[in-house]
Amino acid sequence: MSKASPRPFTGYHMAAILIAFFGVIIVVNFTMARLAMKSFGGTVVDNSYVASQKFNTWLDEAEKEKALGWKARASRLPDNRLAITLEGVSAAEVTLTAHARHPLGLEQSQDFTFERAADGSYTSREKLAAGRWRVRLEVTAQGQRFRTEQDVR
Repeated sequence: MSKASPRPFTGYHMAAILIAFFGVIIVVNFTMARLAMKSFGGTVVDNSYVASQKFNTWLDEAEKEKALGWKARASRLPDNRLAITLEGVSAAEVTLTAHARHPLGLEQSQDFTFERAADGSYTSREKLAAGRWRVRLEVTAQGQRFRTEQDVR
């Protein structure tokens, strides 16, 4: 019995290895880029220059709102309506609005209006779709305005 001599490593072998290696890298990169583009559906701000010009004003407004000492907590009720609990706000003439947006922009945003419940909390008239949502609350009372954002699942 004769042993078969090993085949020599040629340029064709090296070319096949390089093509397979870089082919896998390219396929993975394109797949990851496609998934990233599909999962983020919107923009953070429409015009970054205008947002940069308003930034200091937004910081000043946030400091004034923080000084009020008001707090708001949003939660989902079993029937998918929003419940808002306010702290530090007198109950007289409170106006409460909310805007819910999907964190990735995949679902359509929704506005909410509220009715005051017997326990002092506020309950939305509209239902919130299933999933995770970023809810922006705006409370107006005593000539003051307070805004906050929180996640609701």
